[in-house]
Amino acid sequence: MIPRHALALLAAFLVGGSNAHTIFQKLWVNGVDQGYLNGIRYPTYDGPITDVTSNDIICNGGPNPLVTPYSQTVINVPAGATVQAEWHHVLQPNGYNSADTADPVDPGHLGPTLAYLAKVPDATQTDVTGLGWFKIQEDGFDGTTWGVTRMYNAKGLHTIKIPDCIPPGNYFLRAEMISFPGAYHGTDPGVTINIYYPPVTNYTIPGPAVFTCPGSGSGSTTTTKTSSTTSKV
Repeated sequence: MIPRHALALLAAFLVGGSNAHTIFQKLWVNGVDQGYLNGIRYPTYDGPITDVTSNDIICNGGPNPLVTPYSQTVINVPAGATVQAEWHHVLQPNGYNSADTADPVDPGHLGPTLAYLAKVPDATQTDVTGLGWFKIQEDGFDGTTWGVTRMYNAKGLHTIKIPDCIPPGNYFLRAEMISFPGAYHGTDPGVTINIYYPPVTNYTIPGPAVFTCPGSGSGSTTTTKTSSTTSKV
């Protein structure tokens, strides 16, 4: 039997010192479209949360109130699956808009992409605080190209591998760019860095290390200098 996971999806945004704007609107599971806004908690406004210590970053909020009532859909995902979070500049049910040069995000807004999981009793619960988040994906700067640029070139698709060893259960999946509450600090170099000048030659992704299954010996793309694998917020 392949373990399966019930995922509820948290809308996430570019944050930190940039003014980037984008909205997580759809999930793909092993290449299968799970539906527009299906199972996703999302706002109608694409503004960033700039306070990296705020609980608003967990699932948006504050200046970007979430649409209620929340979707009661949970998405079943097998262990080891490849999922893709689909981002767009504004809410658009028809997907990628080639006429909008800022879709899925303004190409001048650069930074890392990341993803976290948190195990929860019920993926339809409203409370998202106090959870043990662990990072499962990160894609920073490889010396030439940023993770956000790779997402832009893929027309908004942000690829995330679900670890093979994650036990069955209910989880929140959070796709994000740059920030996460409790895991980051305003003084972290990966948050405060000026990516435009002087030219970036290396980059430390903020937050904990990427979770790895026992005996796997490897995580996701790009390295981070931290060692913790969970963050309670």
